[in-house]
Amino acid sequence: MARAPFDFPKNLSMAEQNKPVALQAVKGMNDILTPESARWEWFESKVRALMQRYGYANVRTPIVEPTALFVRGLGEVTDIVEKEMYSFEDAMNGDKLTLRPEATAGIVRAMIEHNALYNAPLRLWSNVALFRHERPQKGRYRQFHQIDVEALGYAGPDVDAEQILMCRALLLDLGLSASDVRLELNSLGQPAERLAHRAALIAHFEAHADVLDEDARRRLHSNPLRILDTKNPAMQAVAEAAPKLMAFLGPESRAHFDGVRAVLDAAGIVYRVNPRLVRGMDYYNLTVFEWITDKLGSQGTVCGGGRYDGLFEQLGGKPTPAVGWGMGIERMLLLLEAAGVVVPGAAPDVYAVLPSAAALAAAMTTLEALRAAGVAVLMNAAGRDGIPSMKSQFKRADASGARYALIFGDADLARGEVALKSLRDADAPQRGLALADAPRWAAELRNA
Repeated sequence: MARAPFDFPKNLSMAEQNKPVALQAVKGMNDILTPESARWEWFESKVRALMQRYGYANVRTPIVEPTALFVRGLGEVTDIVEKEMYSFEDAMNGDKLTLRPEATAGIVRAMIEHNALYNAPLRLWSNVALFRHERPQKGRYRQFHQIDVEALGYAGPDVDAEQILMCRALLLDLGLSASDVRLELNSLGQPAERLAHRAALIAHFEAHADVLDEDARRRLHSNPLRILDTKNPAMQAVAEAAPKLMAFLGPESRAHFDGVRAVLDAAGIVYRVNPRLVRGMDYYNLTVFEWITDKLGSQGTVCGGGRYDGLFEQLGGKPTPAVGWGMGIERMLLLLEAAGVVVPGAAPDVYAVLPSAAALAAAMTTLEALRAAGVAVLMNAAGRDGIPSMKSQFKRADASGARYALIFGDADLARGEVALKSLRDADAPQRGLALADAPRWAAELRNA
């Protein structure tokens, strides 16, 4: 016997049983509603302005990619590939697909597929939604958003340093100070250097096998570098005593790292060289860095990145140097709140108050002229019971955050005028403005 999709209580009527069930968002995938969305728009406007100053062009890639892209690009033994990806088989054709868990691999795939670096290197940025199946908590969600920055085709330490500088510039633009974030820096060297270091790491951890937790033992021979990033208090001493990769770096890797540090020193950036900083993806080499805060508990990394010169070849492209970083938007907004940064709301310049329906035609014509001149205008609209009272409209006008109210009263309209009232300066006198001159006095409203 087929089972009903829902088992309803026996005391419900047929009408109640047929009532549509209210649905909720997927756990860990959050709606962004007003007024919170205004904070996102403010943040994104800061990012767009910064990218324009540094000459980075916007790029957009699909949310869904072939699963193999992330397995090859990130590494089979990374946490993301092993247990966090939303992967599925396309029922229409059997393709194995994944909701992107990070942005870089998809951008590199696009560059290879379209031969986009044929003419010149590129500086690119993207605002992306990412998906990872994790336990939702504050600052860590299953759908989250990230600003992604990539410089493709540049081999020198100058662009590594430039990206760290531009990240600092963005943090300052957002209103954060040196006490809110700190920079940590490391070099992962080149593959041959990491192989030598890997062998030394395995020998070190094997000698302390009794201290290793289950996760470390699993990674011991597949990805021992990630053991250095352990958060297990019982393993901190053995991780700290592990061989340092810096001791295995050759002259070229050291020179590259010194080049990055020289620029940062000249720019007055304070940083700490952290030999245990490794990042979460397998594709990194040479410079890696993170901007970290102590204001968000365990979710302390707000921006991280580094160089990944081998990823193009891993994904079937030509050898191409590359460096980039990612910044989590949700986590940055939490940090701004924790740091006491006041984010301005999306308030209109003007709120239009209409005492009666007779004023609608003149009001709409005037408001459209103001909008065309760049003035942000919110008009009170009639509800089910008609036009609200003047008292109610002024409450809404004040709550909107607008600087002025435009009052389209019958007597004012008879004189060809509209009354302008300041909502933020109680001592400012109310005055009449000629409707025909709206384009002229629009600048006053826009720039006040």
